[in-house]
Amino acid sequence: MPPPDSHPHRSRTGLSRLWHATGYSIAGLRAAWSEKAFRQEVLIAIVLLPLAFWLGQGWLETVVLLSVTVLVLITELLNSAVEAAIDRFGGELHPLSKRAKDLGSAAVLLSLLIAAGAWLIAAYHRFSSHV
Repeated sequence: MPPPDSHPHRSRTGLSRLWHATGYSIAGLRAAWSEKAFRQEVLIAIVLLPLAFWLGQGWLETVVLLSVTVLVLITELLNSAVEAAIDRFGGELHPLSKRAKDLGSAAVLLSLLIAAGAWLIAAYHRFSSHV
């Protein structure tokens, strides 16, 4: 028989759970700030997010530009989480650790390509005389 769940965070409900979850999220963002790639992507997002309102032609295009920009940040956070979890087990090289980190890096690359594609298409749409 498994031991009773003694984790204090699982017993919280309602506003207390929301309050603590928000604190953990803020702590995660602070931790991510120590990652150079995340800082660079945040600085780019600070420029791109307001620009999306100017470049986007219509609400749907604007939402896509905003979404793909935030998607890059989300993917970078998840990649950093994978790397931290792998690093917790030590610095020795292991094929599965390398695979996990490579997969996380590939996810970031794909999110960057999606974002770049969306921004390029929106820019073409805005500045092309053919449309």
